[in-house]
Amino acid sequence: MHTQRTGRRGLGALAAVATGALVAGLAAVGGIALPSSAAEPESAPSALNGYRNVGYFAQWGVYGRDFKLNQLDDSGAAADLTHINYAFGNIHYQNGTCFIANKAQGTGPTGSDGAGDAWADFGMGYTSANSVAGTADAWDQPLAGNFNQLKQLKAKHPGLKAMISLGGWTWSKNFSTVAKTDASRKKFVSSCVDLYLRGNLPVIDGRGGTGAAAGVFDGIDIDWEWPGSPNGEVGNVVDAVNDKANFRLLLKEFRTQLDALTAENGHPYQLSAFLPANPADIASGGWNDPENFEYLDYGNIQGYDLHGAWNPTLTGHQANLFDDPADTRPAAQRFSVDKAVQEYLKTGIDPAQLGLGLAAYGRGWQGATSANAWGPATAAGPGTWEKGNEDYSKLKTLGTDYYDAALGAAWRYDGNQWWSYDSPRSIARKAQYIVDTGLGGGMFWELDGDREGELVGTLADALRAAPTGPGSDPTGPTDPTDPTDPTDPTDPTDPTDPGECASTAWSSSAVYTGGATVSYQGSEYSAKWWTQGETPGTAAVWALVAACDPTDPTDPTDPTDPTDPTDPTDPGECSAAAWNAATAYSGGAVVSYNGSTYSAKWWTQNNVPGAEQWGPWALQGAC
Repeated sequence: MHTQRTGRRGLGALAAVATGALVAGLAAVGGIALPSSAAEPESAPSALNGYRNVGYFAQWGVYGRDFKLNQLDDSGAAADLTHINYAFGNIHYQNGTCFIANKAQGTGPTGSDGAGDAWADFGMGYTSANSVAGTADAWDQPLAGNFNQLKQLKAKHPGLKAMISLGGWTWSKNFSTVAKTDASRKKFVSSCVDLYLRGNLPVIDGRGGTGAAAGVFDGIDIDWEWPGSPNGEVGNVVDAVNDKANFRLLLKEFRTQLDALTAENGHPYQLSAFLPANPADIASGGWNDPENFEYLDYGNIQGYDLHGAWNPTLTGHQANLFDDPADTRPAAQRFSVDKAVQEYLKTGIDPAQLGLGLAAYGRGWQGATSANAWGPATAAGPGTWEKGNEDYSKLKTLGTDYYDAALGAAWRYDGNQWWSYDSPRSIARKAQYIVDTGLGGGMFWELDGDREGELVGTLADALRAAPTGPGSDPTGPTDPTDPTDPTDPTDPTDPTDPGECASTAWSSSAVYTGGATVSYQGSEYSAKWWTQGETPGTAAVWALVAACDPTDPTDPTDPTDPTDPTDPTDPGECSAAAWNAATAYSGGAVVSYNGSTYSAKWWTQNNVPGAEQWGPWALQGAC
């Protein structure tokens, strides 16, 4: 679950006291052999060797935790992340819309009604010392707070995406209401697109206004906990009969409106979701319905909160990768990360669209008398912010560290306190699992628990060292020594003889990402964003590059022959407009830079062509 300010019940339930097997982990994290996986690419290639590394940034962390976005930059974590999920956006109980306000949690009729923190979102002024850019906010600038810091962080790390996460444990109350009808879905989604993607903020205390937050967010993350299930927060609206179907329709409406905005401005917007691990909650909401993943770019599976101090007398693993045979709880309550993943894979969902949730915190007990899991305890552990819950950064030196490689589980014990958490060793093992299973990456809840970026960096390093992931760039360079490579100009079997199109013929069944080039009916086209089944020349997603050259390139009268003395363009000069750092380019735009021509894969600004292997620019060739 994703909690806000207070702890909540997780997946576990009461069980008989049992003593688990002890495996003390003593070896340091070593290299891991990570085999290749083959899966369809996501809608935009990941900058992390074809994998996603997602982290949730908590809105409220800027207060008592004193964790601000510049710390992600200072620790190096920002360079290891592909996405930041900003937690959370709330849903208005009367209007059925996304909204931002300054109203404390707990002051409404049922706690979350109307609550919001506009001050943290876009009101709080930053000094030069605690801002990402190292410059102080002006008193009268429209955008400050976390939103402006996100914008600055993205400017320093151009491949980083920011997603607004809606709901979470505390703010999921009204999802069922807004998903109920076609009209309510359209109204709700439109309000979220307007507020967060178009950036039309309310004016509060002199900040905000039309377009003030434009460019901050690259998509929307759905954290509905949980459709059709009674296992969410007390007071949530639940329609056990209709939530499943309405949830699917809500995702479809989000996809429809996001795509419409992309067609309008050329920026590709992503849609993700936080996916439950409990098979009962998965079934209640239809989370593993493959149709949902026609609308989602990807989802992240809850890989934590599998047990906790809501059972104060039984220690045990909260994030074990595999089932623990020593777990004596009832069979339906013996959760594991792999068991949750298999619930999604068994319905045919592409593993590349799934991410593995990882914990930057631990759940623990005190009064524990055994270092073994599933031993006795007397009460929840003494957490800093919540009993039974503590940050990784504070747990990592407590007592003795233990690791069970067979379970993919780590814990710490000091003779009294017993804490289940993710450690560098368990993260490395889960990275291997991600690659072995063909998953699209990992996700951390939440970033302020890993203040030095150790866990985020461990996952990033392991995935960088792995064979290229399923989100790799399909338009990347090919092996020029491969005799069967159809794009190899020295290949004697090269089918691109003079007069034929050099690009591969368009296929209605193929998936293309931004920047992919195809040929169709004698012309070449470049994809502006993700597409499948949309015919070049008839759909806005395809930008016409040029008609294919029908002439022999060695013909001395060929005006495109670079050796032709009548060639109107001098050799070595580029015909495309020169790239400009200040210009915003949409997918399919063509520029020249340092003697080569590049095509934009998706919306970009200030990304230097050729500087990033998985960046927004695809090399078209030398001028």
